[in-house]
Amino acid sequence: MEDAVEKFAIFGGVSWGEIDTSKPSFELIEKLILDDYSYIRNDINELTDGQPLYHSILTAIALSDGKAHAVYKRAHVEESVGEKAVETLLERGLIRFKRSKGADDRFSFTLPFLRFWFAFVSPLFKGIRDGEYKEVKERWQSYENEFTHPIFTELSHALLRKKLKDDSIMEISEYWKNDGLTLDIYAKTKGKKRIIGSCKYTNSKIKKSELSKLAELAQKANIDADMLVIVAKTGFSKELKALKNENLRLYTLKNFKELLG
Repeated sequence: MEDAVEKFAIFGGVSWGEIDTSKPSFELIEKLILDDYSYIRNDINELTDGQPLYHSILTAIALSDGKAHAVYKRAHVEESVGEKAVETLLERGLIRFKRSKGADDRFSFTLPFLRFWFAFVSPLFKGIRDGEYKEVKERWQSYENEFTHPIFTELSHALLRKKLKDDSIMEISEYWKNDGLTLDIYAKTKGKKRIIGSCKYTNSKIKKSELSKLAELAQKANIDADMLVIVAKTGFSKELKALKNENLRLYTLKNFKELLG
């Protein structure tokens, strides 16, 4: 499942047939993307008209948390110019708004592959064009887990919708405030329960201290949570697993198999 999640973060949204998830990610990146750079670039340019402004903004979104002011600053464009460009990109279905109550909207990509392209390929096109992939490989190895985390979070939302059938989820999303407070999971159920949680895409087992962090975040956000959820790539300490109950749900990558049915 770890391979499947990571490959989806790279190739999600493409229609290239079945992808062998048993192969190392960068081997597939090199064979299916970098070696065919010129052809894929032409397809991308049909979506963006090859406009450097659009590419700069899309790369800024791919390499940031998606906040508008951060995107325009990273792309080195004035806000008024950036807003017009974003309007076009929204109309063309390349990006969308992510919303949180009481906070500014953020931009995100509609397809995982577009995010990968503008994070790892478009900014490094000169080397790729010349057949040199070292810089792409180094960037991928440095940001692999961080890059996969947003997809892991979205899949965690889908898993919770499937798991909580008795009290179905009416809404689920990330939650953030402009002061920097962020929750990976914020949900409301049909029975008016409120759920908060975290998604940990790391190679370390999650310890009991994560509960204290969640409680602190809930207090800062003024959320009276009825249930806590932690979704972890690697698993949990024995101490934390011993606390699992109806109001503390713990899930790992193994649970994601349910999404395939």
